[in-house]
Amino acid sequence: MTTTLVLGLGNTIMSDDGIGPKVIEQMQQGGGLPEDVVLLDGGTLGLDLLPHLEGVQRLIIVDAVEIGQPAGTCVRLAGDEVPMALETKLSPHQMGMKDLLAVARLMGHLPDEIVLIGVQPACLEMDTELTPAVAAALPTLLTMVLAEVSGQ
Repeated sequence: MTTTLVLGLGNTIMSDDGIGPKVIEQMQQGGGLPEDVVLLDGGTLGLDLLPHLEGVQRLIIVDAVEIGQPAGTCVRLAGDEVPMALETKLSPHQMGMKDLLAVARLMGHLPDEIVLIGVQPACLEMDTELTPAVAAALPTLLTMVLAEVSGQ
């Protein structure tokens, strides 16, 4: 049984929207995670991610989020703050994520704990590179996610 799922969301060809998959990639390269932690590049899959939530107790989502702060600002949101953060749609996958959480709740698969580790994007235009502000935030995001995984 998976107790913790770290889910990186985003479109890697939309500049800063690709931050979630980039964090997952870095974590996969780093290794050393507890056995009950699963890393998943959820890309833009939306409702197709539902089977991955079965048996998950803690869901840690990593994504670009509109928080009205300077680009590269990192944020930790939890519980009811998470669906609210997904209200402002930066990307089509965020609507899918909101739907995913609603369906998971209906089916009894909603994780006990949901945390969103996010970063304010600077650019969501077609580009495979992160902007300098968001690229500079990558180590902070990694630290935040690793702290969540270790329960600190």
